[in-house]
Amino acid sequence: MGKGKIISFTLITMIVGFMLAIQFQSVQKPVVRDTRDTWELREALQKEMELQSRLIKEIRSNEEKLANYETERKQGQEQTLRTTLDELKEEVGLTDVTGPGVKIEIDVIDNALIFDQSEQMLSPQLLRRLLNEVNMYGAKHVSIGGQRVINTTVIREIAGETKINGRSLRKFPIDILIITEDMKTAKNLYNRMLVSNAIEEFFIDNLKMTIVEPQLNISIPAYEDSIRIRNIESVKSDKGGN
Repeated sequence: MGKGKIISFTLITMIVGFMLAIQFQSVQKPVVRDTRDTWELREALQKEMELQSRLIKEIRSNEEKLANYETERKQGQEQTLRTTLDELKEEVGLTDVTGPGVKIEIDVIDNALIFDQSEQMLSPQLLRRLLNEVNMYGAKHVSIGGQRVINTTVIREIAGETKINGRSLRKFPIDILIITEDMKTAKNLYNRMLVSNAIEEFFIDNLKMTIVEPQLNISIPAYEDSIRIRNIESVKSDKGGN
């Protein structure tokens, strides 16, 4: 046998042996197949679908919770702003208020020595001193002759008449209503005013001052006019939006 034939035979033998080895290995390790029946596959599919449904419900529930939280947060901010605005309005006198306090009545002296009671006038200086005194003793809200006293209220004499907020105080008796923080403060203010020098000062001007005992519910009207704000400018922002 020639050398070439030996080489060819050897190669053929190696190829045949390699193929037999592959076939033997395939027989030893058969392909594993899913042996579950149709009902088992359906049950597994149903479980997967139920799990997916639960996940979707949880996602929707969390989305609703986030949406509700965002709504509550916005509503909370709006409510806080409304509450703050109401407090500011009350503080500056733009709302009617009711609370514990004291009533002071200013009237002319019923005396024959006074020829014409209609000419009696409540001095703006005397009224301002009285106002300062009740503020010192705990007045929170005050009205004079039905006019609300606020920070910008002006009490002055114009053409022989005492005016407050531009309204004349010429009709007696003139009621001064005072609201305090609580009844304890109202009683303290009442006791202070009973021994105040203001009583004698009003008497010298032919006027009598009567202090009524503290009341639980005194009502004071809101400031009637619009509040004018002057000498205020908007703040200019720095560069960069700061």
